Amino acid sequence: MSSDTIQLEFDGPVAIMSNNRPEKHNAANDEMDARLWEILEELEHRDGLRAVVWRGNGKSFSSGRDLTELGVRTEDISDLDFIERGHRGAQRFFTIPAPILVALKGWVIGGSFERALLCDIRIAGESTRMRLPEVLHGVVPDSGGTARLFQMAGHGLVADLALTGRVMTADEALRHGVVSRVVPDHKLDETALEMAHAIASLPPFTVKMFRRTLGAIATPPVQRSMGEEAVTQSMVFGSDDYAEMKAARAAQREPKYRGR
Repeated sequence: MSSDTIQLEFDGPVAIMSNNRPEKHNAANDEMDARLWEILEELEHRDGLRAVVWRGNGKSFSSGRDLTELGVRTEDISDLDFIERGHRGAQRFFTIPAPILVALKGWVIGGSFERALLCDIRIAGESTRMRLPEVLHGVVPDSGGTARLFQMAGHGLVADLALTGRVMTADEALRHGVVSRVVPDHKLDETALEMAHAIASLPPFTVKMFRRTLGAIATPPVQRSMGEEAVTQSMVFGSDDYAEMKAARAAQREPKYRGR
């Protein structure tokens, strides 16, 4: 199912993916997810691909999941099957035969932040603000990003971000190694494209072998985490506490959780 929720263009051997729901700060819905998996599958089989830049149109890279679709199924599919289908799509972040550079700006939230963490290189504009607010909505992060963030910055930062839902700035992300560069917003796309073309000019087999080595170190723990997250999130969706949170918010009352 092709759509324009993510645009794809090419600058020689470099692919450019652009999130394209600017009026929603590029909040991800089911259609946008399907388009992402479609593009990644196309790129996985594209001859001559040397690097990928993933960016966003408008003010933000992505404000995360479109909250109007949070926990909503528009098809007859279980929560577990839905999550695992997304994980199968996300595996292409690991198998696509070219490095993926992500140009972050504005809001970078939730699952979109997690997916950016699965890529090879993150460059941040000065406006970038990152969050993992899932627990505040009664669910858990389920896109593999907490495992990757743990690898970068350790248990303490992951727990802080996920359990408080606070905002992490670009400068803080740089200190923790979550992004490798911070640049002025007006230089972000230019910097990402320059980096991508510099990588594209290198011997492609050498780049492939380096990513293979790095992936052997970093990817298996993330894949194991995804398997655990799929089961955990499915249990959360069916829990009394999640139902109570939704009911309490709808009734504008304090929730009465039972811990199950």
